[in-house]
Amino acid sequence: MADLVKELISGVVDSVLKEILKKTTRRVTTKRSRRKTRPTATTTASRKTTSGKRKPARKQVSKRRTVAGRSRQRRS
Repeated sequence: MADLVKELISGVVDSVLKEILKKTTRRVTTKRSRRKTRPTATTTASRKTTSGKRKPARKQVSKRRTVAGRSRQRRS
């Protein structure tokens, strides 16, 4: 009887260890998706066809809270 229990426990332990130690093949999803890099030939060609100078970035303007937004903030 003791051998049966010992064999059962060792079988369970072996299977658990195999499950833990086996390599996972699934891909881990990340929050950020990586940017796809374009080949340099396409980017330089597209710049030459369009205007050579880029427009400067617009200045960021702070957003004013609406009345509904302020009341929502007061409630919470």
